[in-house]
Amino acid sequence: MSVLQFESVSKQYPGGHVALENVSFDVAQGEMLFVTGHSGAGKSTLLKLIHLSERPTRGAVVFGGRNLLKVRGGRVALHRREVGAVHQDHRLLTDRTIEENVSLPLILRGDRRSDIHKRVREVLARLGLGHRERALPGQLSAGEQQRVGIARAIVSEPRLLVADEPTGNLDPTLAAEIMSLFASMPERGTSVLVVSHDLPLIKRMKKRVLILDHGKLVDDISPAELAE
Repeated sequence: MSVLQFESVSKQYPGGHVALENVSFDVAQGEMLFVTGHSGAGKSTLLKLIHLSERPTRGAVVFGGRNLLKVRGGRVALHRREVGAVHQDHRLLTDRTIEENVSLPLILRGDRRSDIHKRVREVLARLGLGHRERALPGQLSAGEQQRVGIARAIVSEPRLLVADEPTGNLDPTLAAEIMSLFASMPERGTSVLVVSHDLPLIKRMKKRVLILDHGKLVDDISPAELAE
């Protein structure tokens, strides 16, 4: 069963720039995969289409059997609750504590306060941030802020997690730990799509890899091929 499908998707911006051209792939429920390619290959546009920050020019992006082109108005926010997103720039609320930042998806979902507190503490502990829950984002290092962004994205155990260069500000040891955490999420029912330039890390993970080149999907490498 697929959680996400790109069906002949193209995206052309005003002025004529083609960011994606006739891209087709699917992500199975409980699958982890990587997307890589040169700068400007279309990776960020692909993520924006999944998160409904952009709409395709042609083709269909289907999530959970629902064509996202038909998702409008208040249903956009409902869709985004099912898609956890880890951004390069963290996008943390600077006037809220780490605990409050990570709690936000659960508050929006309407969870009970006692359950929220327990779940947030558990996730922060897994990411080595249990001692920082009362701190403000400005009091953290760039690496710690990245981990807070990851905690916020995974705390609600979304159907799909998309991560844009999630290990960019992390040392190799912590990067490996974060990837191990991502790799464990499919067991909980969350599919994981990671955009990364870190080819050695991608090879070590031995997961499916999609390669974009000038907006085109030029290769779809299976884990078995990487293991050869």
